[in-house]
Amino acid sequence: MKRWYLSVLLFGLIWSGFAQLPDLELKNLDQRFVQLKDIQGKQLTVIDFWATWCKPCLSFIPEINQLATEFQAKGVAFWGINIDSPRNQSKVKPFARSMNISYPVFLDGDQELMNILNVSVMPTLLILDKKGKVVFFHEGYQPGDEELIRKKIQQLLTQAG
Repeated sequence: MKRWYLSVLLFGLIWSGFAQLPDLELKNLDQRFVQLKDIQGKQLTVIDFWATWCKPCLSFIPEINQLATEFQAKGVAFWGINIDSPRNQSKVKPFARSMNISYPVFLDGDQELMNILNVSVMPTLLILDKKGKVVFFHEGYQPGDEELIRKKIQQLLTQAG
């Protein structure tokens, strides 16, 4: 198990050195297109890929909400990227309301952004620096992962100085 985790971590570190947020538009929950690069955080951007059918996502979203509240004033933007198919997208807005998601949610029903960033597991969380480069990659969710992410955000903010 440790070897598998180490392999995933190493892959994430190597992979994150090359990935960058593409110049892409996605629809928000009001069906308006938003240019993602225009709403990046001043210091960091945290992106949570999730789906309404994903049970670990249901547990992770409240933790992401807490982190968003905690770091908002420090120049960290949080986004949710929902990957439900276009057929199920009518459920996303009511779902986001029921989960009290406090950060912007965008729709990636054709999974274009998901594929560009090589996301294959739900949930997946990425942290981007102010240039849009992926500096942290985390797949899945287990209770306690939010502490790892909190520490990583704090570390990256300190490095950005």
